[in-house]
Amino acid sequence: MLIEFAVAALVTLAVVVDPLGLVPTFLAVTHGLPERSRRQVALRACLIAAAILAGSALIGDWLLRTLSITLPAFRIAGGLLLFSIASEMVFGVRTARQTTTAEQAIDEHVRNIAAFPLAIPLMAGPGAITATVLLAGRGDGVAHLAILLAVVAIVILACLAVFAGAAKISKWLGITANTVLSRLLGVLLAALAVQFVVDGVRAVMG
Repeated sequence: MLIEFAVAALVTLAVVVDPLGLVPTFLAVTHGLPERSRRQVALRACLIAAAILAGSALIGDWLLRTLSITLPAFRIAGGLLLFSIASEMVFGVRTARQTTTAEQAIDEHVRNIAAFPLAIPLMAGPGAITATVLLAGRGDGVAHLAILLAVVAIVILACLAVFAGAAKISKWLGITANTVLSRLLGVLLAALAVQFVVDGVRAVMG
């Protein structure tokens, strides 16, 4: 069960956060910055995103109880939200929306691009937060929570590694490979989203 949970958590968060898909956005928001500043932006964005997702894993369930929201209801709502993100990825809408968000941040001269738009909403956006809370709800005990936090750390470290080699990765993959990869990940995320909804409906009906 622990291995299955770890694999499910890793696949879900990796697809939702989509480190490779963040390459064009990272290059856009850090355009014109020296290499040292780029590294500082990447590190700070990853730390902020990690803190948000870890917090979601630790107190997400408590927050739901405080707001009198049942986990099955959140699973259904979260599954629908993840499915929306998946459809954007499949039809190529998500990348365009991310780029637009980044351009707006630059146009408005946002001082801390690490916090916005990189950490929020691109890395630790509604989809990633929802997925983290849902995964924490599916876990049972400290072991599952520890695995989820480790998965969060792995995904964020992957983002940091991708940011470090963003320019090289973008050239290596090319436009076609980036597009195909985004579509495939979108289909996988859609299936995971449907499973979340099915689990929620079963819990309500049961």
